[in-house]
Amino acid sequence: MTKAELVGKVAAAMRLPKHQTETVVNLFLQCITDALEEGDKVELRGFGSFRLHHRRPRAGRNPKTGETVQIPAKKVPWRWLVVNSAFPSRSDVACSPRALLPSCASANSG
Repeated sequence: MTKAELVGKVAAAMRLPKHQTETVVNLFLQCITDALEEGDKVELRGFGSFRLHHRRPRAGRNPKTGETVQIPAKKVPWRWLVVNSAFPSRSDVACSPRALLPSCASANSG
């Protein structure tokens, strides 16, 4: 499901115009982003939690030249999804930073 599809479903359920619903969805996501930037952990009971994962600096490789490069430390978003009846065959699912939508439930486990 894309953000536009989410906005459409919420707009239909709440009987609101899509532009108002999009504002609400954007504010919701911005609140989560702001909390993570402040170093807080966001927990949505029955859905999952969001936090920042700290990556240490490491050596990488430039794929074009093969040259070794230093990759600096950084913080990346990390999500724990609580799996319920929507995903009956799995337990808790850890989602990588790239897995933003429910498709991560089938991509990563444990």
